[in-house]
Amino acid sequence: MNTGESSYRRFLAGDESAFEEVIDIYHENLIFFIRRYVSDLSVAEDIAEDCFVALIVYPHRYNFKVSLKTYLFTLARNKSVDYIRRNSVIDMTSLDEHAEKSAEYESFENRVLRDERRRAVNEGLQALDEKFRTVLHLIYFEELSYEDAGRVMDKSRKQIENLAYRARNALRVILNEMGWGDEKQN
Repeated sequence: MNTGESSYRRFLAGDESAFEEVIDIYHENLIFFIRRYVSDLSVAEDIAEDCFVALIVYPHRYNFKVSLKTYLFTLARNKSVDYIRRNSVIDMTSLDEHAEKSAEYESFENRVLRDERRRAVNEGLQALDEKFRTVLHLIYFEELSYEDAGRVMDKSRKQIENLAYRARNALRVILNEMGWGDEKQN
């Protein structure tokens, strides 16, 4: 399975078509991740594009000590936070409101969240604190290790473990309130 590093190495060696593989691997998930920060699909797409441009313009900044995915998601998080700071406005509209506003986002959401259970989990995630949402997204949606999630969030592995534990418990409570509780639990 190509995780992107080999394609990026080929790109750095002169194979310009290999960069398209990097984009194919990470594009949709990167936009979905950024979208959780900026609440605007077109802005999320622009920030994702900026992340890919940074890989081209500043190839020396990525040192292959962490996975390319971790590097891209860290870059995306930093660029998203910078965007929020620059604009001094955090749009806290729900995913449902944005889906009504944008048919494009609705089709994107349908590809990512394929069944009713995932939609309920997504709604539960939106009700969580931003740090809880981010750690769960990185670990479960992006399948990053605790170490890599810690690098993205600028936290230690132990802090990520504790944050993930608290986030899962908070999400479990929300899902129970929504009627999506796990039958195995009391």
